Amino acid sequence: MLRARKTLEESAYEPSAKSLQRRIPEDVFLARITPRRLCKEAINAALITIIFLLSCGGGLLALDRPLRVNEPLPVGLGSDEPLPFGLGSESSNSLGGGRVYRLLTPALLEQPLTQRYIAQYTNRSGIAFLNSVMERANIYMPFIREEIEKRNLPMELAYLPVIESSFEITARSRSGAVGLWQFMLNSISPFNIRVTDNIDERRDFIKSTRGALQKLDDNYRTLGNWELALAAYNAGLGAVSRTIQRTGIRDYWVLSERNELREETVHYVPKLIAAAFVLSQPRRFGINVWFDKFEWEAIPLQKQVSIDILADEAGISRDLMRRLNAELLNGITPEDRDFRLKIPASHIEQVKAVLGRDDLKLIRYYYHTVRHGDTLWSMSRHYGTSLLLIEQYNPGISNRYLRIGETIIIPSQTENISPQAPAGIPAGSGGQTFNGTHVVLKGETFWSISRMYGTDPQALAQANGMRIDQILHEGRTLKVPIIQ
Repeated sequence: MLRARKTLEESAYEPSAKSLQRRIPEDVFLARITPRRLCKEAINAALITIIFLLSCGGGLLALDRPLRVNEPLPVGLGSDEPLPFGLGSESSNSLGGGRVYRLLTPALLEQPLTQRYIAQYTNRSGIAFLNSVMERANIYMPFIREEIEKRNLPMELAYLPVIESSFEITARSRSGAVGLWQFMLNSISPFNIRVTDNIDERRDFIKSTRGALQKLDDNYRTLGNWELALAAYNAGLGAVSRTIQRTGIRDYWVLSERNELREETVHYVPKLIAAAFVLSQPRRFGINVWFDKFEWEAIPLQKQVSIDILADEAGISRDLMRRLNAELLNGITPEDRDFRLKIPASHIEQVKAVLGRDDLKLIRYYYHTVRHGDTLWSMSRHYGTSLLLIEQYNPGISNRYLRIGETIIIPSQTENISPQAPAGIPAGSGGQTFNGTHVVLKGETFWSISRMYGTDPQALAQANGMRIDQILHEGRTLKVPIIQ
């Protein structure tokens, strides 16, 4: 590919991925493109560049370096068209020294994959998709922006949940990653994120956002480059570090061109840059969602509550309460006194009034009479609650000592449940056939494996001729249901 001579501006702001970036010829800046001076290939490249730049309003010609605070975005927007999230100079005096974009440079926007995703996001279906995604983001984005500003990180990171989870707070990937930022279970320990039967803080937008931004910042400090830091968020810091060590290449774009990174990671950074480019200019591209400051408060509780009942009594939308407190897997707050319930600031007085009423029951209870074949697991599945909650309200209860005719207290968020589970087959096993196989890994139990395959641990043990309290040894092959 014909390389243009470096301009003074390029020399002052040397790009980090120069070996792969397509340069804008100096002649384009000077509007002196002539067939005599350029070969056929260069003319074609220049025409492609001109078409792209014209589609951006011509402003990209002015800058080939990261955007600075107090500097308008060079995308050809008029000064009368406000830009959200700090792209324009009007919002530079914010927390953390201003909202800084570091990846929206012409060199990165011109990457072929970036242009491909810009085209996808700006067609009719792409705009519809982004509108629906950002409508879900409206209550989370102000907090995410604030956390990014405090850390002086690139504002493009605010759009990473678009790529990771489409801003679905309860999103779960096929590999088991959960939440806005798609944390895996094996990656949460450094970030004070807990997962139990009652609570999954990967779905807590406060803790997961802080954890994700810390992880990204750590990646950047280790690798010294934001493209590589993002690649490491997707593929793992260890995997990217080993690739760099093996190849001696510290350039994301070169590694991508040489297929040294897995395909998903090759597309990951261009997707984010394209999404940030479009979503940072909502009016220009027809994004209809604007982020007003959503205010909420986190309050301590003196007792456990069902968030649905609390929402109904306080006049709050159930959906809003669930989205604010998505970490509550069963919709019931934990016994933990350190837990803080997030509520809209506009309803703080109503919530306090409801919590202060002694005559109001804020948890729904069922009384279950034990029958032949019942297990704690089958009861938890039938009533839509957790084993921990059943054990909490029935101290000393155990599968081995369930007595037929015994009454069990079961707290639940779910309404209008029949007080008796179906007789015969334990709820949760569903008459499953165990035609698949699973090789036991270190630390696995009947309980953890049964959750993976959506079955009852007692049924799983019986299908393998074992007792539920037997220890599973690493490497043993178990019969399991086949997941469709």
